[in-house]
Amino acid sequence: MIKTILFDVDGVMLSEERYFDASALTVWEMLHSPRYLGLAGDTFTPCPEEAEIRRVRRLVFADDDVLTFIKSRGINSNWDMVYLTFAYQVIRLCEALKPALGQQATDLLAGQLNRAQLARLSEWAKAYVPDFTVEYAKFTKDFARGSAQKAEMLLYLNQIAFERCGVVTNAFSRNSDLWRLCQETFQEWYLGDERVAASIGRETHQPGKKGFLTDEIPIVSPEELRSLFRTLKEKGYTLGIGTGRPTIETHVPLSELQVLDWFDPERVVTASHVLEAEEEFPASAPLSKPHPFSYLKGLLGLSTPNREVLGQRLPIANGDEVLIVGDSLADLLAARAIGCRFAATLTGLSGQEARRKFEEERADYILNDVREILSILE
Repeated sequence: MIKTILFDVDGVMLSEERYFDASALTVWEMLHSPRYLGLAGDTFTPCPEEAEIRRVRRLVFADDDVLTFIKSRGINSNWDMVYLTFAYQVIRLCEALKPALGQQATDLLAGQLNRAQLARLSEWAKAYVPDFTVEYAKFTKDFARGSAQKAEMLLYLNQIAFERCGVVTNAFSRNSDLWRLCQETFQEWYLGDERVAASIGRETHQPGKKGFLTDEIPIVSPEELRSLFRTLKEKGYTLGIGTGRPTIETHVPLSELQVLDWFDPERVVTASHVLEAEEEFPASAPLSKPHPFSYLKGLLGLSTPNREVLGQRLPIANGDEVLIVGDSLADLLAARAIGCRFAATLTGLSGQEARRKFEEERADYILNDVREILSILE
């Protein structure tokens, strides 16, 4: 008998579209803004109109082919998506610079890439390959040659660096300076100038971004969401959240929709909690989905020490009492690791096309949207 229900947010309650928009804009900025690589071929602005946002999204993710491929490999974090997409183009740029600069160009890939290193790459690009062309679609072709899944995708960048540039490196990882730079730049886009300092501890590097936090798109109407969670609470279920969003990006929109209060505050786990755990136990990183940490933390409660959460024996003994509701393969894999039930919603990036994948993976339940959860609990 199910007692606890843990929900993902994006693709379940809120549309992922704005997150994907912010991801594309982040990659676009880091490639074309003079404050980053400043590559030719496109004109950057920190305040694009909606039509420009749509164009950039189509361009950066190759009509979402790149995005779909990344998610199919179990990557659920937008920070990771940005890092993978941008770092891949950095490798291609170093490859293009090699004929002119030799090992000097590829040596950059052997160490940490930070703002100073990107500034050097920018100068070299202007001087030696001013006609360098960013080719986003090549990402899928290169990664498809390997079988890397989940966190291994980030490490596979090291293999691509070797194949394209002949450099042996292990600098590409989630603990790298470049990953943190991508993460902070994404936060600038999503939160905007007014809110970003509270998230990353500094003002935006490129002013002018209004953010998307107050422009969220609920998957079903706010009234229907409130009614659903009210009904579940009245039936005695404990409700929690396990999301790849940071805390501010979870609390603000869900509070505005007046649904956050239906969840047990002890069981609302965000990417901020995941990052804290990774800092506390770096040897256990990465802990983002499909790692079960966020859902386990939600099940056990925020007051449970991270050491205890990470030491939890899996699968849990009372798995039939827990239901995870998510839209992605990463959510399913986390539920499977925990040993609990999983309900897939067909309101993520792939929509109804995801049904076949969830059927192949034998999800316990497949729902057209989150409202149908009541039908499987009766």
